[in-house]
Amino acid sequence: MKQLAIIPCGKKKIWDSDSSQGPTVVKDAYIGVLHRMCEQYAEMFCNQWVVLSGKHGLMLPYEIILEDYNVTFEKKYSEEVISIKELQAQLIDKKLDTFDQIISLTGKKYQPIIEETFGPDQNIRYPLLGTKGIGEMQQRLKYAIENNKILH
Repeated sequence: MKQLAIIPCGKKKIWDSDSSQGPTVVKDAYIGVLHRMCEQYAEMFCNQWVVLSGKHGLMLPYEIILEDYNVTFEKKYSEEVISIKELQAQLIDKKLDTFDQIISLTGKKYQPIIEETFGPDQNIRYPLLGTKGIGEMQQRLKYAIENNKILH
Protein backbone atom coordinates (compact mmCIF):
# COMPACT_ATOMS: atom_id res chain seq x y z
CA MET A 1 0.00 0.00 0.00
CA LYS A 2 1.42 3.37 -1.06
CA GLN A 3 1.17 5.86 1.79
CA LEU A 4 1.62 9.62 1.72
CA ALA A 5 2.23 11.41 5.03
CA ILE A 6 1.10 14.99 5.49
CA ILE A 7 3.15 16.93 8.03
CA PRO A 8 2.24 20.34 9.46
CA CYS A 9 4.76 23.06 8.67
CA GLY A 10 5.30 24.56 12.11
CA LYS A 11 6.09 28.09 13.16
CA LYS A 12 9.77 27.55 13.96
CA LYS A 13 11.92 27.74 10.85
CA ILE A 14 15.63 27.83 10.03
CA TRP A 15 15.48 31.63 9.68
CA ASP A 16 14.63 31.90 13.39
CA SER A 17 18.07 30.57 14.31
CA ASP A 18 19.95 32.01 11.32
CA SER A 19 18.41 35.13 9.83
CA SER A 20 21.08 35.23 7.11
CA GLN A 21 19.95 31.83 5.79
CA GLY A 22 18.89 32.11 2.17
CA PRO A 23 16.60 29.82 0.17
CA THR A 24 16.29 26.44 1.87
CA VAL A 25 14.89 23.04 0.93
CA VAL A 26 11.68 22.07 2.71
CA LYS A 27 13.40 19.18 4.49
CA ASP A 28 15.73 21.63 6.26
CA ALA A 29 13.45 24.66 6.63
CA TYR A 30 11.26 23.58 9.55
CA ILE A 31 13.14 23.03 12.79
CA GLY A 32 10.45 22.63 15.45
CA VAL A 33 10.45 19.45 17.57
CA LEU A 34 6.98 18.30 16.47
CA HIS A 35 7.79 18.84 12.81
CA ARG A 36 11.07 16.92 13.07
CA MET A 37 9.35 14.02 14.84
CA CYS A 38 6.60 13.92 12.19
CA GLU A 39 9.25 13.93 9.48
CA GLN A 40 11.13 11.07 11.14
CA TYR A 41 7.92 9.05 11.55
CA ALA A 42 6.93 9.68 7.92
CA GLU A 43 10.33 8.56 6.64
CA MET A 44 10.07 5.35 8.68
CA PHE A 45 6.53 4.33 7.78
CA CYS A 46 5.40 6.08 4.58
CA ASN A 47 6.51 6.04 0.95
CA GLN A 48 6.50 9.83 0.63
CA TRP A 49 5.79 12.89 2.74
CA VAL A 50 4.79 16.47 2.14
CA VAL A 51 4.52 19.53 4.32
CA LEU A 52 1.19 21.32 4.35
CA SER A 53 1.77 25.07 4.50
CA GLY A 54 -0.81 27.85 4.57
CA LYS A 55 1.30 29.85 2.13
CA HIS A 56 2.89 27.25 -0.15
CA GLY A 57 0.44 24.36 0.05
CA LEU A 58 1.71 20.79 -0.36
CA MET A 59 5.50 20.87 -0.51
CA LEU A 60 7.79 17.96 -1.28
CA PRO A 61 10.98 17.59 0.82
CA TYR A 62 13.33 18.74 -1.97
CA GLU A 63 11.37 21.85 -2.99
CA ILE A 64 12.88 25.21 -2.11
CA ILE A 65 11.40 27.89 0.13
CA LEU A 66 12.85 31.22 -0.85
CA GLU A 67 12.37 33.09 2.42
CA ASP A 68 10.81 33.07 5.86
CA TYR A 69 7.05 33.51 6.09
CA ASN A 70 4.27 33.36 8.66
CA VAL A 71 1.01 32.41 6.97
CA THR A 72 -1.35 29.90 8.52
CA PHE A 73 -4.71 28.45 7.62
CA GLU A 74 -6.10 30.18 10.71
CA LYS A 75 -5.78 33.44 8.82
CA LYS A 76 -8.46 32.27 6.39
CA TYR A 77 -9.30 35.72 5.17
CA SER A 78 -5.72 36.59 4.28
CA GLU A 79 -4.98 36.87 0.57
CA GLU A 80 -1.76 34.95 1.17
CA VAL A 81 -3.44 31.69 2.24
CA ILE A 82 -3.43 29.06 -0.48
CA SER A 83 -6.87 28.07 -1.78
CA ILE A 84 -8.37 24.58 -1.88
CA LYS A 85 -8.43 24.88 -5.67
CA GLU A 86 -4.66 25.53 -5.69
CA LEU A 87 -4.09 22.60 -3.30
CA GLN A 88 -6.11 20.32 -5.59
CA ALA A 89 -4.03 21.45 -8.58
CA GLN A 90 -0.85 20.62 -6.61
CA LEU A 91 -2.19 17.10 -5.99
CA ILE A 92 -2.21 16.46 -9.71
CA ASP A 93 0.92 18.44 -10.63
CA LYS A 94 3.01 16.69 -7.96
CA LYS A 95 1.37 13.28 -8.52
CA LEU A 96 0.12 13.18 -4.92
CA ASP A 97 -3.20 11.78 -6.11
CA THR A 98 -1.64 8.34 -6.72
CA PHE A 99 -1.44 7.13 -3.10
CA ASP A 100 -3.66 4.44 -1.60
CA GLN A 101 -3.70 6.05 1.83
CA ILE A 102 -3.02 9.45 3.34
CA ILE A 103 -1.56 9.60 6.85
CA SER A 104 -2.18 13.03 8.30
CA LEU A 105 0.21 13.79 11.15
CA THR A 106 -1.58 17.06 11.75
CA GLY A 107 -3.95 18.38 14.35
CA LYS A 108 -7.68 18.88 14.12
CA LYS A 109 -7.53 22.29 12.42
CA TYR A 110 -6.03 20.75 9.27
CA GLN A 111 -8.66 18.01 8.93
CA PRO A 112 -11.25 19.98 6.91
CA ILE A 113 -8.56 21.36 4.59
CA ILE A 114 -7.11 17.91 3.93
CA GLU A 115 -10.52 16.31 3.39
CA GLU A 116 -11.66 19.04 1.02
CA THR A 117 -8.36 18.86 -0.89
CA PHE A 118 -8.23 15.08 -1.28
CA GLY A 119 -11.98 14.50 -1.61
CA PRO A 120 -14.45 12.14 0.07
CA ASP A 121 -13.25 8.95 -1.60
CA GLN A 122 -9.66 9.13 -0.33
CA ASN A 123 -8.53 6.83 2.47
CA ILE A 124 -7.27 9.30 5.10
CA ARG A 125 -6.02 8.38 8.58
CA TYR A 126 -5.44 10.84 11.42
CA PRO A 127 -3.40 8.91 14.03
CA LEU A 128 -2.72 11.99 16.17
CA LEU A 129 -6.31 13.20 16.47
CA GLY A 130 -7.71 12.96 19.96
CA THR A 131 -4.43 13.92 21.62
CA LYS A 132 -4.42 16.67 24.20
CA GLY A 133 -1.99 19.04 22.55
CA ILE A 134 1.47 19.06 21.07
CA GLY A 135 3.11 17.38 24.08
CA GLU A 136 0.95 14.29 23.75
CA MET A 137 1.46 14.25 19.98
CA GLN A 138 5.22 14.24 20.54
CA GLN A 139 4.93 11.44 23.11
CA ARG A 140 2.97 9.26 20.69
CA LEU A 141 5.39 9.93 17.86
CA LYS A 142 8.42 9.25 20.07
CA TYR A 143 6.94 5.95 21.23
CA ALA A 144 6.17 4.90 17.64
CA ILE A 145 9.65 5.83 16.39
CA GLU A 146 11.55 4.22 19.27
CA ASN A 147 9.49 1.03 19.13
CA ASN A 148 9.11 0.87 15.33
CA LYS A 149 5.31 0.83 15.69
CA ILE A 150 2.78 2.33 13.34
CA LEU A 151 0.34 4.74 14.97
CA HIS A 152 -3.33 3.81 14.76
